[in-house]
Amino acid sequence: MDKLRIWFAFQERRTDFRTEILAGLTTFLSMVYILVVNPSVLSRAGIDFGGAYIATAVASIIATLVMGVAANYPIAIAPGIGINAYFVFTVILSDGVPWQEALGAAFVASALFVALSLTSFRQMLIDAIPASLKTAIAAGIGLFIALIGLENGRLVIDSPTTITMLGDIKDPVAYLTLLGLLVTTVFMANRVRGAIFLGMIFTGLTAWLLGFIALPPAPFALPSGLEKTFFQLSFAHIDKLLLVIFTVLLVTLFDTTGTMLGVGRQAGLIREGKFPHLQSALLADSIGSLAGALLGTGPTSSFVESGTGVAAGGRTGFAAVVTAVLFGVMIFCAPLAKAVSSMPAVTAPALILVGSLMAEGMRTIPWDDMTEAFPAFFTMLIMPLSYSIASGVGAGFILYAVLKLATGQGKKVHPLLYLFAVLFMLQLGFFD
Repeated sequence: MDKLRIWFAFQERRTDFRTEILAGLTTFLSMVYILVVNPSVLSRAGIDFGGAYIATAVASIIATLVMGVAANYPIAIAPGIGINAYFVFTVILSDGVPWQEALGAAFVASALFVALSLTSFRQMLIDAIPASLKTAIAAGIGLFIALIGLENGRLVIDSPTTITMLGDIKDPVAYLTLLGLLVTTVFMANRVRGAIFLGMIFTGLTAWLLGFIALPPAPFALPSGLEKTFFQLSFAHIDKLLLVIFTVLLVTLFDTTGTMLGVGRQAGLIREGKFPHLQSALLADSIGSLAGALLGTGPTSSFVESGTGVAAGGRTGFAAVVTAVLFGVMIFCAPLAKAVSSMPAVTAPALILVGSLMAEGMRTIPWDDMTEAFPAFFTMLIMPLSYSIASGVGAGFILYAVLKLATGQGKKVHPLLYLFAVLFMLQLGFFD
């Protein structure tokens, strides 16, 4: 035990085993919903639910353990909802890319992320994107996955005249989604730990009592199904997926770095503007993404829900280790998770609320500066309407570069952003 205290620097960070265990449990309860939501999303693309469930759990365990042991931060990592929704609804379903090739693109992007984490180019890439666009990208992804949640929960449906319209609230999926959304929001407003997970349990129990969910005779079982997704990635047409690779790399880089900095500040681990062991922390996420692609899920990301564990007192990587161990226990719950996910209303509120959390940074955009505000606004608008994160990012980059040049502020734009803007123009067909 003493060796563990020394390894995780308990004395320097003024913590103890009890506090770190509680913090790890709190983080786990706050993010365990991903084990139901992520496989549910991936299964829409034809990926086996059981394989995706195990892949989600194992990728989370690997990445979170690396984060805890190597970087010594109380930050948990799991497949990100936003980027996986992009893979499923844009790359696979809209663009018609086989899911195996999408996983191949994720693997390449993750390998590039590993390389960037070992060089100074990573920081250069982060610095090249203005703060307003970074915020807009995160918020736009939030709106994108919230729209998916609204559609899955049938609160919004297709319309031949208005594109979308309000769904029929008498539909069981719709009213259960609305009920789950209201209950979960009340939990969150009262700062109940694990609010999203508890909301899913409430909605699932309600659906079961009403006869919309049939529980399996054996809710727990040994892990199975991974053979259908493990090492199924393909690089057959990787040259046609360069935009996908770039988008995944960009989103993962910003998402991960932003979350780490935010949670690091909350935990008091950033001193004099420096983030110790940042390279190890970034490697943890990229390793998780590599493992995820091999196992059968999309890129991983540092979860902002780690902040709940920090609020509970977590200050070291031991909290992350506890979270990883709890994910390990959940590997045996796949039959129960699959049964619960059969009712879209169970997972839809989680998508909507996570989307709202991702959009909270919009208040920091300088809305009085048109050269900053409009590119940010258009980025956020295009992502959900086009069902494409890449299109939103491209539109934002192009508008930002053009508006800055047109107002005599071209020197304020990083050269890399000009390069990205031109590449997106080429991809979007401006120069055809």
